[in-house]
Amino acid sequence: MPSAEPLPTAFLLVLSGVLMAVSVLFSRASGRFGVPVALLFLGIGMAAGSEGPGGIAFEDYGFSFRMGTVALVLILFDGGLNTPLVALRTALRPAAALATLGVVATAAVVGLAAYALFGFGWTEAFLLGAIVSSTDAAAVFAVLRGSGLHLKRRVGTTLELESGLNDPMAIILTIALTESLSRGTQPGWGLAVHAAVQMAVGGGMGVAIGWAGRHLLKRLRLHAAGLYPVLTLALAFLAFGLPTLLEGSGFLAVYTVGVMLGNETLRYRTGLLRVHDALAWLSQVAMFLLLGLLVFPSQLFGVAGVGLGLSLVLALVARPLAALLCLLPFRFPAGEILFTGWVGLRGAVPVILATYPVLHGAPGAQHIFNVVFFIVVVNGVLPGATVPWVTRKLGLAANVPEAPQAVLEIASTQLLNGEVSSFYIDVASAAAGARISELPFPAASAAMLIVRGQELLAPKGDTVLQRGDHVYVFSHSEDVPFLRLMFGQSEDE
Repeated sequence: MPSAEPLPTAFLLVLSGVLMAVSVLFSRASGRFGVPVALLFLGIGMAAGSEGPGGIAFEDYGFSFRMGTVALVLILFDGGLNTPLVALRTALRPAAALATLGVVATAAVVGLAAYALFGFGWTEAFLLGAIVSSTDAAAVFAVLRGSGLHLKRRVGTTLELESGLNDPMAIILTIALTESLSRGTQPGWGLAVHAAVQMAVGGGMGVAIGWAGRHLLKRLRLHAAGLYPVLTLALAFLAFGLPTLLEGSGFLAVYTVGVMLGNETLRYRTGLLRVHDALAWLSQVAMFLLLGLLVFPSQLFGVAGVGLGLSLVLALVARPLAALLCLLPFRFPAGEILFTGWVGLRGAVPVILATYPVLHGAPGAQHIFNVVFFIVVVNGVLPGATVPWVTRKLGLAANVPEAPQAVLEIASTQLLNGEVSSFYIDVASAAAGARISELPFPAASAAMLIVRGQELLAPKGDTVLQRGDHVYVFSHSEDVPFLRLMFGQSEDE
């Protein structure tokens, strides 16, 4: 009996499932070669495209831009949810400098090189520079995780915050320069005013929507836990859409809302973070596959010289110079400035932005798209493959214990006066070598689980805590500072 579902839909689902499954399975190999996993997704998309073995004919830039925008909203919202306030306090100013002045400086240097060395027109050259000016810290951290390294907190939080904050500036510049190129006019000082207005409106509305969302989530009681992620997803879409309709930066707004919600005690918080993490990964995989399908490999050979030359300018001149100008006033050590300048990897944002001039029929837009794609790939391979080596060479690897093999969490749709904290027992911990019965736990606190290597242990009075143990402790919120004195800093911080 024939299926009631049309064949094209079934074929599309099978194709999507195969591509996504292959991407996830092959992502394990990316860490071994020090290459961002995003490039693997792009490669699989290209192989599935019209000039690859897959033979899928796809050239819908409009659909790709829309899907890419939605994906960026989900990725930025998840990034905001996972940005702790301590990161904002320690790294906001240098990250903001990199995300604004650094983006402009990078765009200017790449634009000058494109104009002076490769024959681009002024507006076309600076449009190309603006498109490749934003970084993707997720690519850096993916490479580091694959090599088992963690960055020291200051430089790590600066890179992470920068990646969440610099997309709006790159998008504003790209849109404004595309409109100038399409109209055949030269951009003026109005571009700076327009950028300032967009950032102000986006930031202000992000704070307002974030404040309203926090109060709504704290007071609203839903009958099903699965509805809470639906509500936060609605807030993310509103945070992008409303400021954008009012000529503000929706990307800055959605990141701001994510930060405000992520640093609040919310109902079903654990489940919310897990759902949005999954949505962000799904968005990354789908976005890179889609962008890979757009590319015609035969067209990349024609821009290889230009792409390679501008990739070297970006990696060796533009990004290091921008990092130096932005971080020197904050007295960053030379090693951290050098590292920040070298590992400013590019991700999907430049490729998505490169579709915007194509959609608007700007002169030379297809050429710009191909050059941008080439730059992103080379930038991911050249600095990307050296990130672990540079981290060790500059002494920026943090001495972070291995993550526990099991995680204990509380998932509740009610606001409870209690939480589970994870502590790592090292030689400096006051609890190292002590029995559970000897530790002065507060009256409302108790050890719930010990993770020792591959073993799960039930804490009892005569259980001795050993170096390398991960201990999960239940307590009331007011008792957490005392537990930190006894065990050390929580692993969740």
